[in-house]
Amino acid sequence: MRHHNANRKLGRKSGPRKALLKTLAYSLVLKGKIKTTEAKAKELRPFIEKLITLGKKGTPASNRLLEARVGKIAAKKISTTLAKTHKSRNGGYTRITKLVRRLSDGSEMSVIEFV
Repeated sequence: MRHHNANRKLGRKSGPRKALLKTLAYSLVLKGKIKTTEAKAKELRPFIEKLITLGKKGTPASNRLLEARVGKIAAKKISTTLAKTHKSRNGGYTRITKLVRRLSDGSEMSVIEFV
């Protein structure tokens, strides 16, 4: 039984899944908008929103956690640029827009971007 196991496995074991989320978050922070599958976008949303909330704190401990989770460059951008632009918001920093299905395998595609 899969009680209290709400996260998507995305066809990967836990290590590669964490690495995938880390690289997706890194790309989203640097580019502002990425095109990915709907399942990956829905899994990325809570991960990135927790990072922005952490960046809004601005403490040295939160900066270290950000660096550990997404890398130095993305952590700096989160704590400087994104934290200031989303200062008045209490969550809901990202938007997921559905696109047409991918031709090759028919998977549902979407764009995730910052509001």
